[in-house]
Amino acid sequence: MAMMDVPLGTWLLFANVERHFSATEVVTRLPSKDLHRYTLGEFARRSQRLMHALDRLGLDRGERVATLGWNTYRHLEAYFAVPNTERVLHTLNLRLSPEDLAYIIGHADDRAILVDPDLVPLLEKIGPEALAKVRHLVVMADEVPSDTSLEGLVAYEDLIADEPESYPRREIDERTPCGICYTSGTTGRPKGAVYTHRSTFLHSLAALTTAGMGFGPGDAVLPVVPMFHANAWGVPHAAVATGAKLVLSGPHLDPASLVDLMARERVTVAAGVPTIWLGVGEELAATGTRLPHLRHVACGGSQPPRALIERYLNEFGIPIIQAWGMTETSPLASMAWPQERMRDWEPGRVTDAARTKAGLPIAGVEITIRDDDGNEVPADGTSMGELLVRGPWVIDEYLYGEGTDRFTDDGWFRTGDVAIGSPDGYFVIADRSKDLIKSGGEWISSVDMEAAIMAMPDVAEAAVVAIPDPKWQERPLACVVPREGAAVTLEDVCAHLAASGFAKWQLPDRIELIDAVPKTTVGKFDKKVLRARFGEGS
Repeated sequence: MAMMDVPLGTWLLFANVERHFSATEVVTRLPSKDLHRYTLGEFARRSQRLMHALDRLGLDRGERVATLGWNTYRHLEAYFAVPNTERVLHTLNLRLSPEDLAYIIGHADDRAILVDPDLVPLLEKIGPEALAKVRHLVVMADEVPSDTSLEGLVAYEDLIADEPESYPRREIDERTPCGICYTSGTTGRPKGAVYTHRSTFLHSLAALTTAGMGFGPGDAVLPVVPMFHANAWGVPHAAVATGAKLVLSGPHLDPASLVDLMARERVTVAAGVPTIWLGVGEELAATGTRLPHLRHVACGGSQPPRALIERYLNEFGIPIIQAWGMTETSPLASMAWPQERMRDWEPGRVTDAARTKAGLPIAGVEITIRDDDGNEVPADGTSMGELLVRGPWVIDEYLYGEGTDRFTDDGWFRTGDVAIGSPDGYFVIADRSKDLIKSGGEWISSVDMEAAIMAMPDVAEAAVVAIPDPKWQERPLACVVPREGAAVTLEDVCAHLAASGFAKWQLPDRIELIDAVPKTTVGKFDKKVLRARFGEGS
């Protein structure tokens, strides 16, 4: 006897919606701050109308359909309509610079872009040359903005208005691509991580388990993490598959809006980066609001401060569960759930042993921590090494085979993180290779920024390091050696970086003028000296 050979993929995640979960709500905070409500049944029918519309546009199977949008119900429809018709969903990160977006659109060979109306000006900045191969521009709204310089735009509602509400299910090879998300370009140009139907299905199941984010049909889930990056940690796919209520914040990520939304919609599980929960914590404390329905918060992107974890648990009664992953792992790879044997421990001991760690690998994911010679280091709580990972939702190559140096001969992906394993099975991220800076959950390349600053005529040397920040966790500090007789200001550096293509959020808030950049014995910049000199406690 054998098991049924049912293809895994987004159709299988979508299959039960109309029959079993049709009355479940999807709630979106609109730009106007009004709430849009409809059911998963309506979502399913509109998604199938979009499937027909994509066919009518003449987009071939395998062609890329990009989205440039916030967390909204229309974006959710594209999450399923695009891959269910054998096209590839390419989510564009709206926080990237126009230059990076132009590169990514061309590199991915996008043939259509679905864009939120308030982000049309960002497409205008990209320019017509970068959009030359894009055949269709669809504004995710009732109508096209009247003040745009772009031509040929179509309103989403007009596009799907006359289409049928039922679409014949396709049998899709589970190993074909269904989505692309680009890295943040921390070492050279951004690279495309390609997700398959199979990997997306398996990742969704992992997210639903209580070793993952742990939600089901009885939950209301708020992914504050954006749908434009790493599939919003898999929450949209998983919520639709299991019939959980989805609560989407739209462009409103300020603490007051999020607290109001969580209280109003009785959110039980939420996911976002530490910066979000720092702000929400301040809002809860200032207003006295409490969130009695919020069972736990998944927190990733960077390590949440211990004080934040303790505040939520002790003051608000909400566990923060640290998650670790990256674009290349779809992204969920581990979560820091306490183990059963810790149930009777004092809270502080549990926090030390589990909550402050990057977590335990989710079933299906394997990790190893290796030294420079490729040998696994002891899991003794002190030995450091490079973190490597493998599993069914971890990429085995980037788009077009780029970045081959990130993969080992024995099938592991090099994360670039430096980690420490413990005897209890947990691991912690101790440092990051190549001195990357993670600000608000997004990467900034110190190497690229240094090169740009040192291109300034008045700069002799420059090194960029991460320094702690109470809101963003880390911010870039530019340590600059001016040329003799020259004056360099923060305004000068930021203006130059902006002109060099860095996004506004990437620009340093502070510079330090120094006599020389410290060097190692082999002449490399010794950034640990700068971090010790200008970082926390200096």
